[in-house]
Amino acid sequence: MFESLSEKLQSVFKRLRGKGTLSEQDVNDALREVRLVLLEADVNFRVVKDFIARVRERAVGREVLQSLTPVQQVVKIVREELTDLLGGGEPELKLAPKPPTVIMLAGLHGSGKTTTAAKLANVMRKQGRRPLLVAADVYRPAAIKQLQVLGEQLGIPVFTLGDRQDPVRIGKAAVSSAASNGLDVVILDTAGRLHIDEQMMDELVRVKSALSPQEVLLVVDAMTGQDAVNVAEQFNAALDVDGFVVTKLDSDARGGAALSMKAVTGKPIKLAGVGEKLDALEPFHPERMASRILGMGDVLSLIEKAEEALDEQKAQELERKLRENKFDFEDYLDQLQEMRKMGPLDQLLGMIPGFNGKRMQGVEVDESQIAKVEAIIRSMTREERHHPEVLNGSRRRRIAQGSGTTVQEVNRLVKQFDQMRKMMRELADMEQGGRRRPPSMPFFS
Repeated sequence: MFESLSEKLQSVFKRLRGKGTLSEQDVNDALREVRLVLLEADVNFRVVKDFIARVRERAVGREVLQSLTPVQQVVKIVREELTDLLGGGEPELKLAPKPPTVIMLAGLHGSGKTTTAAKLANVMRKQGRRPLLVAADVYRPAAIKQLQVLGEQLGIPVFTLGDRQDPVRIGKAAVSSAASNGLDVVILDTAGRLHIDEQMMDELVRVKSALSPQEVLLVVDAMTGQDAVNVAEQFNAALDVDGFVVTKLDSDARGGAALSMKAVTGKPIKLAGVGEKLDALEPFHPERMASRILGMGDVLSLIEKAEEALDEQKAQELERKLRENKFDFEDYLDQLQEMRKMGPLDQLLGMIPGFNGKRMQGVEVDESQIAKVEAIIRSMTREERHHPEVLNGSRRRRIAQGSGTTVQEVNRLVKQFDQMRKMMRELADMEQGGRRRPPSMPFFS
């Protein structure tokens, strides 16, 4: 996400760093480039104009130009203004003082509304809540069935009265059902249209008026660029939405829609869809996102992902095996799978300060290499996994054939594994007297 925008902005500031000291003209030249980068990223023209004006006003002051690190001061200002542009604080979903909390999702066809409803229900359940999905899209063919399938996959109940029913009646019945069955969050998947029309808006206004939801969230597709901003404006004018869920943010290298939405409507982005899986919905953190755009990483999100994905008991068992020098290919495979739970590798690298998008020291991150490693390990016998020293030439040829790889790739993995085991053993020895554990993640060279 934001890959193109991020690369270009970092390039501008890299050239600026080469100057050491800055003049007012240097700042103006840099901001001219930043302006073009933002426009190319599909950011709204008015938003760009206001953003550049605010940064220039702060950046050409005496305290910046005469400071010991003027470039760092300028980058700091840009980061703060980007954070403000993206929404400022940490927007949270409002909850009803007396359950159930009602969350109403609105949006056009194709924005990912139904899938987002299921993802949101999954997020709520992880927070210890008991959600109910409500099929209130009574016009789109198979919309109800789609929600039921997603609910079944997650083990979350879905309320429906069938198609061609009044959405207000569906919503009221769903809230009553949730209250009777001890469910504390009602997530309403309302009908969309191919375009905004009066009938659609009237229906959504009726639903909102009847149910008084704690949150009205507009689901918008980041890939539609400026159209997403226009849709946001029109829905907000009619519904007075509480915030936005931006889907396909992981696919939008430009990111202009996300950067424009808060400034144009005054309403924050609350959630971001960052993948197709049902756990790929995250809170939108403006400050963290601004840092990632400027190449400063997002260590907090990386830690949160690790804490959520990594198994504490497995980590302790790994530590014991490292200390006893019993780490084998079975453990290595476990670590690969633990890491994969955290999400795509390129997204994880983007959270590390100094890493640029999908590139690591000029090398493309190739997820298929991890799949190859897994295939090679799975082609080993149980004995070979537990005792890598038995891997002679004939065994390696059999493993290569079984995994669809070459003998050279098998040899390379075995060599890397030996190096990694040695390195992790040394780390364990160094930390013998401390309480810190070695990292429970595989090493790639």
